Amino acid sequence: MKCVIIANGDLEYTKDILYTIKNAQMIISADGGARHLRALNILPHVMIGDFDSIHPDDQVFFKEKQVKTVTFSSRKDHTDTELCLSWALENNATDITLLGVTGTRLDHTLANIFLLKKLARQNIPARIINKNNEIHIVTDFIELKGGPKDFLSIIPITEKVTGITLKGLEYPLFNASLEMGSCLGVSNFFKETVASVSIKKGGLIVIKSRD
Repeated sequence: MKCVIIANGDLEYTKDILYTIKNAQMIISADGGARHLRALNILPHVMIGDFDSIHPDDQVFFKEKQVKTVTFSSRKDHTDTELCLSWALENNATDITLLGVTGTRLDHTLANIFLLKKLARQNIPARIINKNNEIHIVTDFIELKGGPKDFLSIIPITEKVTGITLKGLEYPLFNASLEMGSCLGVSNFFKETVASVSIKKGGLIVIKSRD
């Protein structure tokens, strides 16, 4: 089941993002992320959070629409986005896209990116999408479609990543190794319409981006 989680961060309503939301079988609003769904006139299947950042008008609007709400105390050990992720997995989500999870708060942005690692360990396809980026965490293999204006960067998130093979890019690699802190994998770009990243051991943040 394809699931979209929409949080309260930056979100531009591009054609690709609208397509992703409208083609999801499960739409989850994380607290103040309700503002995006109200702007798009889309009802979520559930709203989850401590609701400390939702605008009161949005809360009333969705309450009148009888949208299911799961409320947590503000004194909790998990972020609203993480709570949404847990709810999605408990309710049979098999593919998850996170929207509105990047923005001015770098701590939240980084925490949300690393939520993808939890999903990678469970073999759940997942990504973060915003206007300029599509972010994945890869522990084995991924294929991504792209064009001549698209960059692809790989950033180690484990002490060492081995067996890295890149295909379909201007600068390919074969069975290479990278250590955490290396910038060697930044700003490669698509040579073909499909690129692949495979690794034997470790983990990478893989980002397809466009200026």
